[in-house]
Amino acid sequence: MSKDLDGFVKGLQNRIFEETKAAYGDVAFQRWLKPLYMGAMDNPDGHGRITGSCGDTVQIFLKFENDKVKKASFETDGCMSSAVCGSFTSELSLGKSPDEILDITGEAVLKKVGGLPEEDKHCAFLYVEALQEALNDYMIKQKRKKS
Repeated sequence: MSKDLDGFVKGLQNRIFEETKAAYGDVAFQRWLKPLYMGAMDNPDGHGRITGSCGDTVQIFLKFENDKVKKASFETDGCMSSAVCGSFTSELSLGKSPDEILDITGEAVLKKVGGLPEEDKHCAFLYVEALQEALNDYMIKQKRKKS
C-alpha cells in the first residue's frame, strides 16, 4: 500500500510540474524551483513594499555601493508568479544606478521571465512599483545624509 501511495504522489507531482512548465515556460519554472535573491535584507539602503489589488504583498530590498545596486532581494506572500517576478526584478536591478533603475519596466521583467499566464502578468508591474518605492526610499535617505 505504501508503494502505491508513493507512486501516486510521485505521478501527481510530475503531472503538476509538467502542467506548470507548460503554462509558465521553462525559464519561469526553473526559477520557481530555485528562486534567487529571496529573503529579507538587514538594514537595506532602499526598501519598497506594495500590496496589489490581488492581495499579494511584495517587498524589494536594495543595498548600494558607489551609487550602484550591489545587492538586491525580495519577499512575497504571493503565488509562484509573484516569486518568479521578484527574483527577476531583483536580478535586473543589480549593478544599476538610480537612473538605470528608473528604466526597468514591467515589460522588461516579463521579457526576462519569458512569459506568464495573462492573469499573472500584473506581478511584474507590482514588483516594478515596489522597486521604484525602494529607489525613492534610497534617494530620500541620501538627501537626509547630505543635509
